[in-house]
Amino acid sequence: MTNNSNPKTHDSLFKWLISAFTQEFFAHYFPHVKIGKYRFIDKEFISKYEALKESLKGDLFLILEVEINGVLQEVAIQIEHQSQRKDIAERLFEYLCYVWLLKKKPVWSIVIYTDDAVWRKPVTDKFYYAFSAKQAQQYFHFDVIKIKNEKSSDLIKQHSLLCKLLALKANDTGSNPETLIYEIYQAVDQLKGKLEDDRLLLINQWVDSYKKIPVQRFKQIKQEFNMEYIEATITEHIRNQAFREGEAKGEARGEARGEARGEARGEARGEARGEARGEARGEARGEARGEVRGEAKGEAKGTLKGQLLLCQQLYQQGLLSEDKYKSMTESLNQQLRALQRSKPGND
Repeated sequence: MTNNSNPKTHDSLFKWLISAFTQEFFAHYFPHVKIGKYRFIDKEFISKYEALKESLKGDLFLILEVEINGVLQEVAIQIEHQSQRKDIAERLFEYLCYVWLLKKKPVWSIVIYTDDAVWRKPVTDKFYYAFSAKQAQQYFHFDVIKIKNEKSSDLIKQHSLLCKLLALKANDTGSNPETLIYEIYQAVDQLKGKLEDDRLLLINQWVDSYKKIPVQRFKQIKQEFNMEYIEATITEHIRNQAFREGEAKGEARGEARGEARGEARGEARGEARGEARGEARGEARGEARGEVRGEAKGEAKGTLKGQLLLCQQLYQQGLLSEDKYKSMTESLNQQLRALQRSKPGND
């Protein structure tokens, strides 16, 4: 009996499983590959290729940057949940191209088939994408994982919690569905102090989605291992945490907006006051300078006029010749006219 009303869909449950048990995933399916540090870059991928959002709809994938054998490279994992066999080699090749363009590093492509169909023949693991005279056909190769090809009885015996969870989706022929769930919760009970809240929630939702036992019996097993209480406690904790985070973000945004508005108002007021003060100071300085310049100009004019009068008196007394008188007065008159023509601020 499968509960399909789970808040986590079938698609996202597998994505969540691989994200929560990344090391265990690679250790189980690719034990010969040494995995080091890793980080998920799905958001970076989608952000980079905004135009692809429509074409990516319906696709479930994980993009990681992983240290493999000491070298960083990209891993593109396509999760395919179609009930029928589907050749998605071309689609995987497209992802390879996009991921390579994003980081320009080697790309490891993996496709996981999670459907319940039993294959008589395996699907292709390569795509013909190029040709050269020397090498002839060029193929892109990728790894294929088919969950249903594994036996539940083998997976449940593994130490890895990931394998025990996958036992519910694998080939359970000859296995007791109730025993599988019981052994999963028994393993969880032994690791309770070491499992993060996110993993505990995933385990509960995964088992709830893929159980094949009556709901009442499932509740009894959960009660036996105190899983219902743990799930309720974690859910409440996550809600409270989300509320606090939302509250903190709201405060931060409000503070930022208030600060910005305050700065804008303060700047406007300061600018207005500065202009008023500057205008007043400028006016006062202008008056003072004008007064000084006017006084100086008046003195200069008075001096020139006095010199002209003196020349005239000397000429009348016969102490200056006519030529000398004309020469001196012409120079003084030119200076006087220049002073009279000059505008305030230009002298």
